[in-house]
Amino acid sequence: MSEKKTPPAGTARDTHYAKLRRKFRDEKAGGPVFRPRAPIEAGPQPEDGSIRLYGIHTVRAALDNPRRKINRLLVTRNALARLELSEPLDLPYPAEIVEPRDIDKLVGSDAVHQGALVETLPLKPKRLADLKDTRLLLVLDQVTDPHNVGAIMRSAVAFSAGALITTGRHSPQESGVLAKSASGALEHVDHIEVRNLADALGELSQLGFQTVGLDSDGPAVLEDSFAGERIALVLGAEGKGLRQKTRETVSALARLDMPGAIRSLNVSNAAAIALYAAHRHLGQKA
Repeated sequence: MSEKKTPPAGTARDTHYAKLRRKFRDEKAGGPVFRPRAPIEAGPQPEDGSIRLYGIHTVRAALDNPRRKINRLLVTRNALARLELSEPLDLPYPAEIVEPRDIDKLVGSDAVHQGALVETLPLKPKRLADLKDTRLLLVLDQVTDPHNVGAIMRSAVAFSAGALITTGRHSPQESGVLAKSASGALEHVDHIEVRNLADALGELSQLGFQTVGLDSDGPAVLEDSFAGERIALVLGAEGKGLRQKTRETVSALARLDMPGAIRSLNVSNAAAIALYAAHRHLGQKA
């Protein structure tokens, strides 16, 4: 029978178990008990209308975007190399090397900022009339979750959609959470907010777009519904889907062909599949 070996004193395992034994002994004796540090709440937004974007990919993309008006950059030493920056920070806007907790105080300790933050003015969006040279658009009907919208932005960029159109109400505005979820895609696709979605869909139709609404009970499979050389895909919020007025306004209602037991997907997954199908159709028309 093999002899059971005891790890030598001072090893990581020995230290780990020693800490646990001390913690148990202290709690039993009524001594000091470990308390997790309370999360740091996000600070107030800048008064000049700036927004805070954070995360390595998000900040790098913002710095590379000539349309961005950067007001301030905060970066830790560990993030410098990942952003391809070096000391001294010789930049055309204020920049400062800080500690991670300095950024925590601005965005909260729950935000995964990776040691990089910019304060910047929101991007100036295009008008619908400026999309006349675009072949593929994505329209969201009151999708409220910024994580979903950010993921949808990534898919929109991946499949060369010209713009993401959302409603002014019940949709997330440009923000740190949205930009972090988009992981840089916010800088590569126009985000256009409209007051009245039905009016916007009518304007897109006049511009030559076939507006196709995704609905799990749509009368035709999505791939069989495409017609023409310009497509605007319209997706609704999870649960309620497209609003009735939107259903009545789109050119066609279509469904994703899903033979499995589950007949609906997260809206960001559905958007990616629909964009792929539309991109293939448009590629055949090119």
